[in-house]
Amino acid sequence: MRLICISLLTLLMLAAPPCHSVAGPSRETPVVRAVRKVQPAVVNIGSEYEVRYRSNPFSGFGRNPLFDQFFNDFFERRFDKSQKRTSLGSGVIIDGRRGFILTNAHVIAQSGTIKITLNDEREFTADVVGADPDSDLAVLRISPDTVLPSIAMGNSSDLMIGETVIAIGNPFGFSHTVTTGVISATQRSVRTDDRVYHNFIQIDASINPGNSGGPLLNIDGELIGINTAIYAKAQGIGFAIPIDRARKIVADLIKYGEVVPAWLGLMVQNLSREVARYLRFPGNRGILVQDTHVSGPARKSGIQNGDIILSIGNQTIGSVKDYRSIMKKYTDGNVLNVDLWRSGKERTLSVVAAVFPMALAEDLAYRLFGISVEDRPAERGWGGKSDENRGVVITRVRRKSYLSQIGVEKGDVIRRMDDIPIGNKEDFKKTVVKYRQRSSVVILLFRGNQGYYITVKL
Repeated sequence: MRLICISLLTLLMLAAPPCHSVAGPSRETPVVRAVRKVQPAVVNIGSEYEVRYRSNPFSGFGRNPLFDQFFNDFFERRFDKSQKRTSLGSGVIIDGRRGFILTNAHVIAQSGTIKITLNDEREFTADVVGADPDSDLAVLRISPDTVLPSIAMGNSSDLMIGETVIAIGNPFGFSHTVTTGVISATQRSVRTDDRVYHNFIQIDASINPGNSGGPLLNIDGELIGINTAIYAKAQGIGFAIPIDRARKIVADLIKYGEVVPAWLGLMVQNLSREVARYLRFPGNRGILVQDTHVSGPARKSGIQNGDIILSIGNQTIGSVKDYRSIMKKYTDGNVLNVDLWRSGKERTLSVVAAVFPMALAEDLAYRLFGISVEDRPAERGWGGKSDENRGVVITRVRRKSYLSQIGVEKGDVIRRMDDIPIGNKEDFKKTVVKYRQRSSVVILLFRGNQGYYITVKL
């Protein structure tokens, strides 16, 4: 009997399944599945640019400003040298058939040659379709022989605080690095050295320079934002551009090569207490419609002089600054619901945004800056492509305008407006239209050989 029991026990042990086959929790988490789904669409961006500098062969004789000036004047560019520098960033394929890649504008800002490396290590040279520094977004294009894997765009309007997110990029050159975190906040504004960015997503994961332009994903592997490393002081936090905002900008960059701001044909001003009291307006927030353009979308939709705009697209407006910020979110063809107050009643009107007519650019420049300009005539001895031959000459200055009050005169030359060089009148008109919704513009103005930077508030 004892022998039989031992034999049965032995048989049961032999028949028992091995320990490692015992079922346990799956290692394939939603994060793993999302990364596997998207990773083929994430690319490495390597941009190469050239930095030119002047080498002084006599610098060992000590620092002397007068001698340095003598060197610069006498030797001109004979000792110019150049050095190649590279920058790394990330991008994501948004259209595999046409080869469109979305990334940050600052990743390719100084680029000469842009190299794209795919997940399968294939390399391509990319062309810039368009870039918008104001939103820090750019669209590149490559020409592959086959349709590339692309990413599915999600929705950033319903993001939840605490929601799990995934960032993929190339920090410090380590390609396809994955980090996870949660959404810490939405609608964040970030101030850098030269501009303010609005409506960012804040996450609790660091975004390093190599992550710039890479995708921010939700748990389903959908694109909800583009990571950006524009805020150098960030430690332990990161920011991303919401995809709903990016989607509108991408459409403009592909169609026009630049972002075309929405135009309603409105002139607005802040609502003072005196004007509000005169109009018997009971509220304390809103902006006053000063004028409407005769052929503009606003007038066609029924908006009148003296109306008080309360909100656009359900976003409350308390100042002209709010208005300009909100209008940056819209482009040509968008339908805007405008809530306004008129004669004691609130009403809502629908306005279809349009493209600003270039035929109105000269009138706009005179209204905003108080000047008229013409192409600069060529003069003997000037090179066709030299800096000295670029710019527009001021032909009229409106009395009592800001530029008139600080001494700007007919004959002065404008060579740059903010970061855009002005080569001719067409450049000037396009730049005025582009910057019309800014609060201020920096102008580089020349009188003779002397240049001045002037900040003009709009």
